Amino acid sequence: MSDNVAIGFVLVGVIFDLLGCLGLIRLPDVYNRLQAATKSVTLGTCMILFGIFLEFGFTSGGIKALICALFILFTSPTAAHALARGSHVSGFKLWEGSVMDKLEEDKSKEDKGE
Repeated sequence: MSDNVAIGFVLVGVIFDLLGCLGLIRLPDVYNRLQAATKSVTLGTCMILFGIFLEFGFTSGGIKALICALFILFTSPTAAHALARGSHVSGFKLWEGSVMDKLEEDKSKEDKGE
């Protein structure tokens, strides 16, 4: 039973990662692509690593997989935030279909002294 659950986690993780790769190809701008990559890494890869942990249990391989999953869980969103903010500051334009730009709105409020 445990093997089936572990395989299920790994398969769902692989599907998330594949959809994230598809998002990297299909989405229009750096911000949308970054969001797709971050979601797929955080959800997909962590699910794969958790499935490995379920398969191996509390052995050295299982503990390493769990530690790697926790590391990815904490660092991936932080890195994506830094990349998105750096892209915005560097002047990468949003896709023309984007509805709003909250960071630009906040900057214009600061410039006006609000």
